[in-house]
Amino acid sequence: MKELTMHLFRVCLCVTVATGLLVSCRNKVTGDAQSKNNNGGFPQRTSANRKTSGNNDFVIAAKAVTPGVVHIKTTYGNSQIPGSFFENNYGRGGTRMGSGSGVVINADGYIATNNHVVQNASGVEVVFPDRRSFAAKMVGRDPDTDLALLKVEAKNLPFVALGNSDDALVGEWVLAVGYPYSMNTTVTAGIISAKGRSIGIINTFSVRNQQGSSAVESFIQTDAAINPGNSGGALVNMNGELIGINTAIASLTGSYAGYAFAIPVNLAKKILDDLKEFGTVKRGLLGVSFPSPLAEDQYLKQQGITPGSVKGVFITGVQKGSAAEAAGLQEGDIIQRIDSVELYSSAEFSERIARHQPGDKINIDYLRNGKSQSTTATLKNEEIQSQVTTDAQSLRKIYDRLGATFAPLNEALKQRYNLEAGVVITEIQRGGFFDQLGIPPGTVIAYINGRSVSSPRDIDEALMAAQNSRIQILGIAPDGSRIAFNFSLGA
Repeated sequence: MKELTMHLFRVCLCVTVATGLLVSCRNKVTGDAQSKNNNGGFPQRTSANRKTSGNNDFVIAAKAVTPGVVHIKTTYGNSQIPGSFFENNYGRGGTRMGSGSGVVINADGYIATNNHVVQNASGVEVVFPDRRSFAAKMVGRDPDTDLALLKVEAKNLPFVALGNSDDALVGEWVLAVGYPYSMNTTVTAGIISAKGRSIGIINTFSVRNQQGSSAVESFIQTDAAINPGNSGGALVNMNGELIGINTAIASLTGSYAGYAFAIPVNLAKKILDDLKEFGTVKRGLLGVSFPSPLAEDQYLKQQGITPGSVKGVFITGVQKGSAAEAAGLQEGDIIQRIDSVELYSSAEFSERIARHQPGDKINIDYLRNGKSQSTTATLKNEEIQSQVTTDAQSLRKIYDRLGATFAPLNEALKQRYNLEAGVVITEIQRGGFFDQLGIPPGTVIAYINGRSVSSPRDIDEALMAAQNSRIQILGIAPDGSRIAFNFSLGA
């Protein structure tokens, strides 16, 4: 059975309103949007001013949006070709070219697109639907959200108004606008089929840390047809408001197969505002670890917890010196709400935190041992947690080489193997040390270099202490036999 492959495509973030068609709508963009400007950031309409369309008039929405969605053409030298996910590339000899989409988000020439559309490009050209062409300057990129901000030297450009992705509803009609296969402006229609989706294409780690180096995936899923070349383009509602940046498709063939994913605009706005103001992203860090959505159920089952009983985000670890530690959060807590917004998945949790700046205070409601509690955390910045980040990066490299993820032993496994402590391997990644040694999932690890381990944190500490020396692991195979193996991670 073929593996489902996730193909990134290029789309562009455009906020545009057609002249003469939605005059009153456009006036609201320059009036109401300015009232919610997020300290000088890109204008965004408020929920109170959001109109609903009773007749699903695709024509009006399409005409309002298409002038502000642009074709992005990139040029690469041979050493700069971004890789297999960059599907829509062409050219021969020493130069290759790529094609994607972008969205104009204000009249002064700022254009949003995907990071993977422009990453490593030696040149970026932006072509408007009216055939005007501009050389674009890179303002900033953020690989962790797959967003990038471009700038062209032009004024009074058509742009796409930023809507509110929190208001978007499953089942709501949406349009996708972009340049699939380098064709001219193309509009497709569909509905929002899900929200808060994490599909593991920005970051494939099985257990994530909520910190600056972590990818954030909380996609809007739609069945509007999207193909290679659409990446960076616009997902808009029936009011012609941008609610997402089209980013990825799920397909066995590389072409549209019914599933497409967009970065929600409320997250994109924060990232793009930062890129415009600072050239980089200022991230507020809470400092907790949690299972990724792709491994969450398996992780909880390994601990004897029924996945359906966890209403919120299960915390697997709290980083030393972090905002979470200062707020009193502990391993095993279940975070249920951030600023009174209920959480249903770790993807939504990551997005909520990623919308904040360092120094922001957030209210956290959580469960501990079945009892509801509340706390306030002041998010820290990357400089304050630089050592935490360094340690986490070192651990990430070690886990990458080991190719395994772990969970504490539940009571049933402790009784089965007559152990008081230990961890169980929940997943083995192909090509890692554990895979090469033939160690299967379900293997129990009791000791690392003579140190008893009973939690992933114990493993972290043992591996960090031994990262430049030989490592000895003692454990029990799934058939009950005792095993011991040694290896070195090198200097």
